Amino acid sequence: MPEYTTVFGSLERYEKGRVEIINDQAQHYAFSNIFEVASQAQPYEKIAVAKNLEYVVEVLRAEGRSDWFTATHDEFAVVMDGHLELHLVKLDDPASVVSPDTQGSVRLQGPPVGKPMGWLKLRRGHQALLPAGAAYQFLAEQPCVILLQTLKGPLTVEKWADICAG
Repeated sequence: MPEYTTVFGSLERYEKGRVEIINDQAQHYAFSNIFEVASQAQPYEKIAVAKNLEYVVEVLRAEGRSDWFTATHDEFAVVMDGHLELHLVKLDDPASVVSPDTQGSVRLQGPPVGKPMGWLKLRRGHQALLPAGAAYQFLAEQPCVILLQTLKGPLTVEKWADICAG
């Protein structure tokens, strides 16, 4: 019986993924290496690496202090590499910050107005809910990788030709 070893990727050490087709059409599949995508991204650029209708999974390279973001719907973050702090503020009037029909996350023009909800220290494998109507900010002293499940929105960057090539 063959022996298998699980190897966790990171920004510093990863192997590029590949597409393996099993009796199907290639356009039905898009595999990407989140660490490679993050290694080539600008800090807090929200790059889509998976898509299902209006839903996306975005990769973010967390490095330094992010701007403040919010969304009209819940978002979900998973730290895939490194560690960071996540700060949350319950907005006093979310509708004055972003239109209620806006999908995806939006960048706030300045610090949020509202009641601090607290902060979390997150490491590889930790998950956090980014609740609707709250503002959030990341702080990472060293580069790390976040997967963010959200709706496709104005900050979603699609680089499918770059991600899927080669």
